[in-house]
Amino acid sequence: MFPLEPTFFNIVVTLIGYGLALAGAGFLFRLVGRKVTNNKPYFRDMPGGVAIGFAIGAFAIAWVVYTYIQAQLAEGPAANKYFFFLVAVHGIIIFAVAAYIFRFLGRLIGTEGTKKAFRQMPVTAAFGIMIIVLYAIVSIFAGVIAPYGQEEIVGNANVVPGGDPAMGGDPAYLLGTDQIGRDILSRLIYGAQNTVGIAFVTTCLAFLIGTTFGFLAAVKGGWMDQICSRTVDALMAIPQLIFALLLMTIATAWAGTNNVLVMVYMVIIIAVLDSTRVFRLSRAVGINIVVMDYIEAAKLRGETLPYLIFKEILPNAYAPLLAEFGLRFCFVFLTIASLSFLGIGIKPPLADWGTMVRDLSGFLNYAQFLPLNAALPLMAAGAIALLTVGVNFLVDWMLHRSSGLKE
Repeated sequence: MFPLEPTFFNIVVTLIGYGLALAGAGFLFRLVGRKVTNNKPYFRDMPGGVAIGFAIGAFAIAWVVYTYIQAQLAEGPAANKYFFFLVAVHGIIIFAVAAYIFRFLGRLIGTEGTKKAFRQMPVTAAFGIMIIVLYAIVSIFAGVIAPYGQEEIVGNANVVPGGDPAMGGDPAYLLGTDQIGRDILSRLIYGAQNTVGIAFVTTCLAFLIGTTFGFLAAVKGGWMDQICSRTVDALMAIPQLIFALLLMTIATAWAGTNNVLVMVYMVIIIAVLDSTRVFRLSRAVGINIVVMDYIEAAKLRGETLPYLIFKEILPNAYAPLLAEFGLRFCFVFLTIASLSFLGIGIKPPLADWGTMVRDLSGFLNYAQFLPLNAALPLMAAGAIALLTVGVNFLVDWMLHRSSGLKE
């Protein structure tokens, strides 16, 4: 046995102490709840893990409040370490309030169907819809919203964000400029158009391929099912990102300096690889539908294969496929950003969030002294994360609705 280092031993003891304290707080919370509510079922039947979860939540809230007070009291360089914490807290508050307002307006404005949907949806789903609408507006009207072009060199290189000339900023460039003098705010806006737009097109293509072959395999069966299924098994046996990276390296060599052709190859490669997941879902759903009586009746009437797929199977598979579309969009979106971050994806001078994270990552070294500079790569990463969270919130609600659950 090797002797334990004192520091390691202290850490272990501290963690055990915190664990015991949280467990004690959880059981105390449950005991007090039973006494106060006269042993109502909610507290009487509460598992110990749930009680400990409440204690952890209370501890987290207390820590956030304490840290927020400390951040407000800190001055000068000491306040820099709280910069990202304050941004996160204020961002959560702002987005939460905006989501509540958006849901409230949705209940008042629109058709009867949309008003009913907004009355039924939780605030998380309203937040997801709000984020998707916001990104769609920015993507469509990027050329109008952005103050400069995504390829335009507008000023000096490495102008710091904030717009304060005393700190090396410029009021004309609120987020500063990059290494060659392009406006970062404009490139961030155009990044929504390029990254999100290409991801949406890629996801649609993936669903077209996956659902077509998935429903064909379900309806026809036999050799068609075997060929499609074994091909999908072979494609899924290789990790998707590594396979996409390999294929994009080959495609880039073929395309040469033709950036448009590189993007076309990227869309096709990611769509084909991602369609394997869609194929699995559509085939599984289709197999459960084709054994229904109304499918047999349609076959006896002599209906064609396109009629069976588009008129009988697809409407009944709409809910799970629509929910899967949201998830697939997130994965495609992250895959494109990852390829761009690795240098094989959307090519310069086009703006892309993955490329911006890579190009601006050097600013993270200044987090202790100039936190606003360090936030530049995190803005692009945050844009990716925000859309991913918003889409997943909406997908969770759609899955809840399609399941038929009321609570």
